[in-house]
Amino acid sequence: MLKIGIFAALSLLSVVSAEFASQQFNEFANRSKGHTNNWAVLVDTSRFWFNYRHVANVLSIYRSVKRLGIPDSQIILMIADDMACNPRNPRPATVFNNANQHINVYGDDVEVDYRGYEVTVENFVRLLTGRLLPSTPRSKQLLTDEGSNILIYLTGHGGDGFLKFQDSEEITSQEMADALEQMWQKQRYHEIFFMIDTCQAASMYERFYSPNILAVGSSLVGEDSLSHHVDPAIGVYIIDRYTYYALEFLESVSLDSTKSMGEFLQVCPKRVCISTVGVRNDLFRRNPYKVPITDFFGSVRPIEFIEELVNTTLVPYEQTKIVGNDISKFKYVPPLTFT
Repeated sequence: MLKIGIFAALSLLSVVSAEFASQQFNEFANRSKGHTNNWAVLVDTSRFWFNYRHVANVLSIYRSVKRLGIPDSQIILMIADDMACNPRNPRPATVFNNANQHINVYGDDVEVDYRGYEVTVENFVRLLTGRLLPSTPRSKQLLTDEGSNILIYLTGHGGDGFLKFQDSEEITSQEMADALEQMWQKQRYHEIFFMIDTCQAASMYERFYSPNILAVGSSLVGEDSLSHHVDPAIGVYIIDRYTYYALEFLESVSLDSTKSMGEFLQVCPKRVCISTVGVRNDLFRRNPYKVPITDFFGSVRPIEFIEELVNTTLVPYEQTKIVGNDISKFKYVPPLTFT
C-alpha cells in the first residue's frame, strides 16, 4: 500500500513538473517576439567631491545613449551629488571626463530625474519594480513593458555582494536579483544589459536568476576597480578606467553601426583596466556577438508600413474674396491632405 502511495505521489509530481515546464515554455514563446523600445536607468550612488569621477562616469554613458537615439523621456538619470554646482568646481556648470576637457558631459540639456537625497535604495528598487506612489511624476517612472530592452548602469563604491548608496545604506546582490525577478514576472522587460563599474563589481550579478539578462562588471570578486587619471585643475580623479574605455568604444558607434555587444564586452582588457572585467551571459539567450550594440545603447522606433495607395492630388477651386466694396474670385489650393 505504501509503494502504491509513493508511486502515485511521484506520478502527480511528474505531471505538475510537466505542466510547469509547459507554462514556462509558453511564457518564453509569448515574450520572444522581439523588443520594441529602449530604456536606460543610469545611477551614480556616491556623494562628496572626491567622488567626482562617478558623476563623470554616469554622465558619459548618459551622453552616449542620448547621442544614439534614446530620448530623455526613456532615460532615468539618478545622481546623488551634483558636481557641476559644487562650490569647489573651478568651472561651474561643467563636468569633464578628460583632463584635456574635450567634452563637457554635463552639457546644457541634462535632465536629472532623481537628485541628491532622492537617490536611495528604496527609490531605486521601487523604480525598477514599478511600485511607485500614484502621485509620482511621469519623468520619475520606468514605463517599460514586455518589449523593452533596458540598459542598467551603476557606478559608485561597492564590496563583495553590495553597492553603497551615499555612504549611508547599501543594496545587496540578492536584493538586486529579486528586483529583476519582479520585473520579469510583471513583464517589465524583454532583455536587460546590466553594467556596473565599482570594486568587486562581479559580485553584484552572481545571484541573478531571471532570464534574458546579460551582465558585465568592471572587476571580479576580491578586486578593486581603478580610476583612470587626475585633472590637476580639479585635483581629483575624473573618470574610472572601465567607463573610460567603454566610452572610447561608444564614441565610435553610430546609429547604423554593425558593432556588437560581444565586441563591447571586450573593451577593457586587463592590461589597460588592471582589474579583470567579468561577464555573465548564461542567462542571455542570444550570442552577444550577434547582438547589435544599438539593441541596448540605441533606440528602436516601430514604423508601420501602409501598402494602400495614397491620393495626394491637390484640387484647386474658386473662392470669393470681399475687400471693402470689391468682390473678386481666385483659385484656392487647399493644404496637402492624405486620403
